[in-house]
Amino acid sequence: MKIKSNIPNGFTLLNLLSGVIGIIWVLQGDILSGAYFILISTVFDFFDGFAARILKVPSEIGKQLDSLADLVSFGVLPGFILFKMAEVQSGWEWLPYFTLIVPLLSAYRLAKFNLDIRQSDRFIGLPTPANALFISTLPYLGISVPQVGVWLNNPLILVIVAWVMAILLVLEIPLIALKFKNFLLKSNVFRYTLLGMAALLISFLGLAGIPWVILAYISLSLIENGIKRQ
Repeated sequence: MKIKSNIPNGFTLLNLLSGVIGIIWVLQGDILSGAYFILISTVFDFFDGFAARILKVPSEIGKQLDSLADLVSFGVLPGFILFKMAEVQSGWEWLPYFTLIVPLLSAYRLAKFNLDIRQSDRFIGLPTPANALFISTLPYLGISVPQVGVWLNNPLILVIVAWVMAILLVLEIPLIALKFKNFLLKSNVFRYTLLGMAALLISFLGLAGIPWVILAYISLSLIENGIKRQ
């Protein structure tokens, strides 16, 4: 076994491990910690691809392993976060189970992504890490903005959020990818705008700013799509 060729897979397995530990914490009732484990998984997810490119050791097994790890960290874990949030508030035992549409469509999106050659410079549908970050930081947004927290205490609202975000995963809409072919302002104005907004929102609001960043990401992508059609 060549150590060099398995360094990216090591990062992928750490991504998976972080997701599994996050699930355990959430099931034990620590919903807030779920966001930190998703953030950790996001870091490892970045470094597995980065290491594969730098070391020039891309592999088919690495691609498949990455999707399996992402399903746990960015599909199952955020699904469980929404489930536990709804379960705490719901008077109907069956209602929280409707939030599990998130891991189901996350699996579908990841399988679709592996086969879709159109997503080299643009994402088609919401990426699973972005969806996971949005869902996992909703509790922080609810704490930061009590008016939003009131809505998030409604299990029916949480089910609606789950279905809207899950549908966005597989919806055929092009979304911005932070892949720069050049660094010209004209070519990357929406990317730079998104990065600037993200820096400001997270600087001032911390984790509570991430849901706003994801909403800005979707909105800017839709605006860019509208301009390109003209």
